[in-house]
Amino acid sequence: MLYIVITFLFLAIVLYFLLGGADFGAGIIELFTSHKNKSRTRKTMYQAIGPVWEANHMWLIIAVVILFVGFPVIYSDMCTYLHIPLLIMLLGITARGTAFAFRSYDAIKGERTQNFYNHVFVYSSFITPLFLGIIAGSAISRQIGLHETTFQSAYIFDWLNYFSVAVGLFTVALSGYLAAVYLIGEAEDEADVKRFIRKARLMNILAVAFGGMVFLSAELENIRLAHFIFGNPVSLIAVIAAAISLVLLWVLMSKGKKKIIRVFAAFQVTMILLAVGYMHFPYFIMIKGGENLSLLSLHATAKTIDDLGWGLFIGSFLILPSLFYLYYSFDQD
Repeated sequence: MLYIVITFLFLAIVLYFLLGGADFGAGIIELFTSHKNKSRTRKTMYQAIGPVWEANHMWLIIAVVILFVGFPVIYSDMCTYLHIPLLIMLLGITARGTAFAFRSYDAIKGERTQNFYNHVFVYSSFITPLFLGIIAGSAISRQIGLHETTFQSAYIFDWLNYFSVAVGLFTVALSGYLAAVYLIGEAEDEADVKRFIRKARLMNILAVAFGGMVFLSAELENIRLAHFIFGNPVSLIAVIAAAISLVLLWVLMSKGKKKIIRVFAAFQVTMILLAVGYMHFPYFIMIKGGENLSLLSLHATAKTIDDLGWGLFIGSFLILPSLFYLYYSFDQD
């Protein structure tokens, strides 16, 4: 049952990145859209994420609950040593959701208040995936020390470093890339389609550039990222699969296949997450000095894991069909 719970944890993280990350990416796309095209971008974005944007955070809640119930030591250490980026990320989620709701349903809709909501929405859409990536980078950077004696070394420099920031920027670019690809399928006007294709290409270039920064910063900070990924057959196959899916995505896009390219974009990002996740399994957080936090050893009691696993199973049968029907219903409009 432990491996089933871990599988649910990985799936929740992947789905949150694919769906919630694309939601954040929509705000990133709006941030880098010219003033004359912002209203058209918002209209397309509302069609794509408006009906279901709240549901996407369900995956984050599931991941947090699994960690809290099933792996309390890992949850406690992560919330202790990474409490600053976690707090900023959660504030970003709250600010973004609030701004999205108010700018859509504000009864007055004055220009001044709308501008305020717009700024809060786009900047929180950038900040949130940035710190989500910083947290992920910190978890595998071996910069977290459980026995540090100063505030800066214990709570600042374990996440404020070149590698973690590079992973954060890479996450921002991937979120924007996912959003642009998803929005291509929602755009009805040919000019909008071409504009979102340009955005997808730009975000793709940025993702490659920031990906290079991740490997460079890893070498500078003595993190053997390249060795673990390219020296591991499963991670290497995942990276090759991601590269092939990228080529197929652009080929299909050139042929006007606007819907199917979403599958290849999601597959590509999933392979990237698999490449990184597999090479570190079963360690969820890599600790300075080699005291890694393992999902296989730092879990709750067997009874708790069994109850959690059954709860996840039952919840899946109750919630997933309704969620899929929600996406299907709005996709038919």
